[in-house]
Amino acid sequence: MAESAGDKTEKATPHKRENERKEGNVFQSKEILICVTMIVSFFCFKLLYNLIEDTIVNTMKDFFGLIPTQVVITSDDAKSFLIRGLKAVAIAAMPLLLITGVVAIIVTFVQTRGLVNTKQLRPKFSRMDPIRGFKNLFSLRSIIELLKASLKILILFFVIFSFVKDNLSLFSNMMNISVEGAVPIIGDYCFSLIKKVTIAFIAVAALDFMYQRWDYEKKLMMTKQEVKDEYKSIEGNPQIKGRIKQIQQEMSRQRMMQAVPTADVVIRNPTHVAVALKYDRDKSMAPVVVAKGVDEIALKIVKIAEENGIMTVENVALARALYAQVELDDMIPVEFYQAVAEIIAALYKQRNELM
Repeated sequence: MAESAGDKTEKATPHKRENERKEGNVFQSKEILICVTMIVSFFCFKLLYNLIEDTIVNTMKDFFGLIPTQVVITSDDAKSFLIRGLKAVAIAAMPLLLITGVVAIIVTFVQTRGLVNTKQLRPKFSRMDPIRGFKNLFSLRSIIELLKASLKILILFFVIFSFVKDNLSLFSNMMNISVEGAVPIIGDYCFSLIKKVTIAFIAVAALDFMYQRWDYEKKLMMTKQEVKDEYKSIEGNPQIKGRIKQIQQEMSRQRMMQAVPTADVVIRNPTHVAVALKYDRDKSMAPVVVAKGVDEIALKIVKIAEENGIMTVENVALARALYAQVELDDMIPVEFYQAVAEIIAALYKQRNELM
């Protein structure tokens, strides 16, 4: 079956990718962000475990130690308890939260290659379109996100359920353990549980990364017409470029024709080729080609030369060679010195005779 004009079969061009990047549309996987943040947080939690443990144990000791002495709790006591509790939470959790936040920022910057764009934060009325929102609700992406969320919940439930089931007897025995003894045990169990959850989420993140990459590339796909239009916008419309080139050639030809009256001699063949030479001893070591052309342009050069009293010489071989090998405003090569020198010498002789 032949492809229709609207089929997006072409990979996104670098220009399209750059434009999408400017709009804030870059590839990134939220699951990779969650997974890496979880792993780093897990290892940081292990490193900060002693600090967290000491803070929690000492705070709980203080609070439990106040129970026998606090007959009546006043508002000042409640305020004091709240402040002490907040301090304990800050000491125990703040370092871990800060590290987690920094890691999240770094991972996001790595995925987006350092993109900072506020366009995605700007309000768009199209996002408030109820019809469009209803369509997005049942789109493939929404279904994938729903399945992914369901899978994560199932995995988390299964891991926690299996963990609790395997350690149910140990949890019941903790009722007879002191606070100081219970905290390390709970910490070890948390490490074990987090490790299992992290391993499961790594698999989810890998699958999400592959899907997000496929979905991102699919959205950037272009039709053949879009590729052609982009090429025209970047390189310029061929018709416009042709017209510009034509105008440039006409302007160059006009300048060339204006230089013919300044020439010393025109070498022709006899009607097909014409080359105008100018020799200024003060400015150049050899004669310079100030105009050249074939057919109609050659005839025009000869005509202007005759109208301005410029000597014309018929030399088929020399005219063709100069036209083919010497560009405008360039001096003639050494191999032409002898032939051109004879012509210029004859020209000077003729002028002297006329004088």
